[in-house]
Amino acid sequence: MDLILERSRELKQALINYVYDAEGELASALETFSAEQLARSQQQDTHQQNLVIDRFLTEGKVGSESPIDLFIKDHSELSENDRQLLSSWQRSFIGLFSIKESLSDGFELMNWLTAKPYTVKPNDPETLQEMQRFKLGEILLTRISPVTKDYWMFSGPCTPMGNLGKPKLAVAIGNFKQNYKDFLYADAPELLEEAWKSVERYHQDFLNFFGSDEITMPGYQLGKKIAEFQEVLTKKQLAAAGIDESKSLADIAKEAGVDEEELEDIAESMGADAKAVSTMLKSQEAVTKMVTPKVELPAELKKAESVTVMAHPRWGQMFLPQHTRLRELLKAGDTQGSDRLIRRYLDDASTNAYVWHHLTEEYPTQLEAAVRSSLERPVFNLQADLDALLQEFGKALQPDLPEIASVPLHLHNLFQEALAEVSKSKPKDKDKKKSSKGFQRG
Repeated sequence: MDLILERSRELKQALINYVYDAEGELASALETFSAEQLARSQQQDTHQQNLVIDRFLTEGKVGSESPIDLFIKDHSELSENDRQLLSSWQRSFIGLFSIKESLSDGFELMNWLTAKPYTVKPNDPETLQEMQRFKLGEILLTRISPVTKDYWMFSGPCTPMGNLGKPKLAVAIGNFKQNYKDFLYADAPELLEEAWKSVERYHQDFLNFFGSDEITMPGYQLGKKIAEFQEVLTKKQLAAAGIDESKSLADIAKEAGVDEEELEDIAESMGADAKAVSTMLKSQEAVTKMVTPKVELPAELKKAESVTVMAHPRWGQMFLPQHTRLRELLKAGDTQGSDRLIRRYLDDASTNAYVWHHLTEEYPTQLEAAVRSSLERPVFNLQADLDALLQEFGKALQPDLPEIASVPLHLHNLFQEALAEVSKSKPKDKDKKKSSKGFQRG
């Protein structure tokens, strides 16, 4: 083990001890951060708790400072090299990695989410010994931190997931997207930027098609309009890829080098339209190109008497089946009648901060009275307390990347190979199960 890696282990342990021994604001920040992260996690075991602690070292905040900032400030004896090393850990991130090569002191890994390579080493001999059992191709869910410009180190717990077949890997990527949204493109800002641009483009397409950023209609009618909207987007993608939209799916599949059934299965796995997927198969030269996921209304919305859709260039689209009724109750000042809907809007994850702030602009006095009544909080002040209330109910104040964001083109190979494996292992018949989902519109 080289001296820098050994020093990394010493500094990391000192940093962890510093956090565990802390009192006052730092201790409170750790408690709050841990509670928030564990509440979002489906796992509550020691492994997950250790990961939360490791994340707190760089993601936690006391005012505007991270625990690393405070550690450096409180240890004036640290050398400049130590300070630079500690500060570089702010670039740590969680990824889903594949083992490409075993080294004497670590591994060559590839982050499956962005296809970027990393040399990663454990920073203590005991962990290195334990990791010797890892095999080529095995998938690791882990967090890594930079050590030098040439290599990184494992940071926190590492979860070996085995040498996954492509269908199970597609599921693992979908789960990662749900559980670690902030790290989806953590090491590829260009992909993140393109994904956000795709949301803005989708919003503009929505405005062009529907003529407004807010529409209300019966669910069955909205379902038809959304299908029409998807067809418009598909034609736009086909035109951009130079594909003749008049061709049959069979012709397009033949040109893409797959059979028609495989093309449909690839689309199903990606949550995209079959013809749109063909644009990916013919455009492999640009790895940063993206494909828009297919949007389809859930059955309960199709059956709804009325659905309001609110569109925003960052928040995406919100589908609200009770919005017309809530507005009517607020306009009438019926606080008792709106109690149930107010509580539902707080509990429902799809009713995000944008929806609440929009209601605040429309019915400030009535909404404040309705919240006071529903939650039995007589001194609730809408202007002063709304954001804290939304956070209390697990609502982010800033948008996460919406489901309608385009996904990296390079991932299509994973789904294509996954379906090829399924096709080889199972007889082709109409009742065969579709492969497991990866990214799709929820």
